[in-house]
Amino acid sequence: MTSPSLEASGAAQAASPAKPAEHARLDAVDVLRGLVMILMAIDHVRDFVGPPVDFRLDVTKTSAALFFTRWITHFCAPVFVLLAGTSAYLQAARGKSRGELSRFLLTRGAWLVLLEITVIRLGWTFDPGYHITPLQVIWAIGWSMIALAGLVHLPVRVVAAIGVVMIAGHNLFDGVSFTGGSALDVVGSILHASRPFEPAPGHYVFVAYPLVPWIGVMAAGYGLGALLEAAPGERRARLYKLGAALTLAFVIVRGANVYGDPSPWTSQGSALSTALSFLNCRKYPPSLSYLLMTLGPALLALGALEGREFPGKKVLLVFGRAPLFYYVLHLYLIHASAAVVHYVIHGPKVFDWHDPMGLPAEAQHGLPFVYGYTLAVVAALYPLCRWFAELKRRRRDLVFLSYL
Repeated sequence: MTSPSLEASGAAQAASPAKPAEHARLDAVDVLRGLVMILMAIDHVRDFVGPPVDFRLDVTKTSAALFFTRWITHFCAPVFVLLAGTSAYLQAARGKSRGELSRFLLTRGAWLVLLEITVIRLGWTFDPGYHITPLQVIWAIGWSMIALAGLVHLPVRVVAAIGVVMIAGHNLFDGVSFTGGSALDVVGSILHASRPFEPAPGHYVFVAYPLVPWIGVMAAGYGLGALLEAAPGERRARLYKLGAALTLAFVIVRGANVYGDPSPWTSQGSALSTALSFLNCRKYPPSLSYLLMTLGPALLALGALEGREFPGKKVLLVFGRAPLFYYVLHLYLIHASAAVVHYVIHGPKVFDWHDPMGLPAEAQHGLPFVYGYTLAVVAALYPLCRWFAELKRRRRDLVFLSYL
């Protein structure tokens, strides 16, 4: 998931972005994306071989170790979607016209939606019969790109403002509901509420990533590209200021406990449990508090990564420059290898388990196993992703590679 001057007039912004971004900034974007992709693998490994968690964690029944194993992966989707919007801006900064950018976003967005309901759905479920279809982050990125394809014809300030309004205001609709199974209920599920619906008997669709808030995050990411048009020092300062402001806003909004998340935090029996309740923000759909909690620190991290050299940077760059390739491969590798592991441990009875989204609780392992398994998955994927990232760099004439 990838990731031009605010002082310019609206007319100038609508006509063409500012000068191309510097290479160091591109590195920081790719490094951050690569980092959250590794975090994502932790969560997906846990889905198939580790202790299960509900979409909405109960802090009274979840250990701190399991809570934070899940919590650190909350940064993945917001960073992916934000940087996809930023990447769209950077493509324009490198010379794409508004029309070319719009066409690319439209076609790539449609391609991602198609991948989600075919290749990616199968990777999650190993169910060719479409008994369950989870619509997740690639679905959200695809539709957000389609929306951004239209928004890029507006001034950058306007696009950013639309994104901020969608992020800040969508929780106003938390109490809106429709008759279950009705057309309005389906539309509401797709746009704002994470609810399953049954398009045909025995076939369920679950919209884990409703579109409205995620379109807002991508639009905000597009606006972020304009803020980054500065010398490295100024760029870093802008990221620190914005990241700190969003993080402080999270503390204020969440602390007020009035708006921003449909699940208020509550005092618990210990300071640690109370802190977990405070951090336990709603991801499905992503609440205002959840997005402030994740995007604020992400921008601080992006500022810290700006122009820095450190051990492991080249590894993160490889993953950050082959995001979709990594995503599809890691999903199939984790699911297929988990099935083999469980067959080896539990024998043929593994085929009697019927869970299209993974394996049952009795087949789950502890967190040390999850982290070791993740390390093995990431190590196995590195050479393939390095090859693919290099292929994309060398063969820019192969347009289809930009869709992968």
